[in-house]
Amino acid sequence: MADGPSHPTEDCDARAQVLTTTTRTLEADVGGVKVGGCNPVVVQSMTNTDTADPAATAGQVKALADAGSEIVRITVNNKQAAAAVPELFSRLGDLGCSVPIVGDFHYNGHVLLREFPEAAQLLAKYRINPGNVGTSRRDENFQTIVRIAADNGKAVRIGVNWGSLDQRLLTELMDQNAKRADPKDASEVLRDAMIESAVRSAAFAVNAGLPPNRILLSAKVSGVRDLVAVYRQLAPLTSHPLHLGLTEAGMGAKGIVATAAALAPLLLDGIGDTIRVSLTPRPGGDRTEEVRVAQQILQSLEMRSFEPQVTACPGCGRTTSTFFQEMTEDIQSYVRERMPAWKRSAPGVEDLKVAVMGCVVNGPGESRHADLGISLPGAFEDPKAPVYVDGAHFRTLKGDGIVEDFKRILDDYVARKFGGSAA
Repeated sequence: MADGPSHPTEDCDARAQVLTTTTRTLEADVGGVKVGGCNPVVVQSMTNTDTADPAATAGQVKALADAGSEIVRITVNNKQAAAAVPELFSRLGDLGCSVPIVGDFHYNGHVLLREFPEAAQLLAKYRINPGNVGTSRRDENFQTIVRIAADNGKAVRIGVNWGSLDQRLLTELMDQNAKRADPKDASEVLRDAMIESAVRSAAFAVNAGLPPNRILLSAKVSGVRDLVAVYRQLAPLTSHPLHLGLTEAGMGAKGIVATAAALAPLLLDGIGDTIRVSLTPRPGGDRTEEVRVAQQILQSLEMRSFEPQVTACPGCGRTTSTFFQEMTEDIQSYVRERMPAWKRSAPGVEDLKVAVMGCVVNGPGESRHADLGISLPGAFEDPKAPVYVDGAHFRTLKGDGIVEDFKRILDDYVARKFGGSAA
């Protein structure tokens, strides 16, 4: 087991009460972003551009950072990619983007980091997989990467994946299991091997000179139940910050639902310090979707706030008009449009709760529970829409200008409560 110094305790009890993060782990610094300890769970993502094309990669890094990714990982898979890292950082500087960049290394990281020292110095963290850092000289290659990280003051994520597990270790544990009087199921042995690989590798990294507070661990699989089981088994064994995520979540609704189902129980247990939603984008799709999904998971669990939440009813036979759906979409878009300005002038606005409801059944009650809410008229209801502010009836809107009138009320509310400027 990779033991490290005792974890920080200041303010952790208060943080634990609102489930912002686990309180067991060390605090790691990833390019100025604090991960673990008492810090909120960090959102990260990864580019899918060719890193050897620094212009395209810089553009996507900037888009991911603007969407809210606090750490961005890039592939460094060959000499062309490693050689392009300095230009990538130069372009990001020109774009005013300073998000920490993680280099993802497989098979040849020990060679690339040694041959391209400028890349090694610029990257905020190295991600390595103990299952594919070489074959006959695996330990030596792993040690080379760790020592370069130590020399450059960088963090390392030791990422174990069930698709590329150290076969020597798996064989060792399978042989031991076969000799047991009550052998475990093969899937249990696979989980044991993943956890053992992570823990042994962390200890090896510490022995090679990497400080414990520069090591992060992950043990990623694609199955929801397997992920929950692996991390619940791993978490008590280490004080290193843990990175969560399905290694391949999938596309669209499947990927979103699977990730939320896997991450939510762990995060609510206080397990996990940084997360990534590994969605497969549609051809030409928006890579930033995975960032918004990660944020929404944390916001839905009330662990972090990123933007005001708009609650809306699903609609029923009482809401045959699409007006409330259109208004909900309009208000949601308006909130996102205003957020850059609100972030600067209205601190705390991300905690705002807005309700756009479609009829009298739950409309007034749900609107009262929100900071700001509107109950639109359903089928056969009077053509009026009461607006509620801080739980009390504020005014009633009528006519064709309901949406714009509600936007003005929203802007005035933000200006009054959070100090922002009205549109």
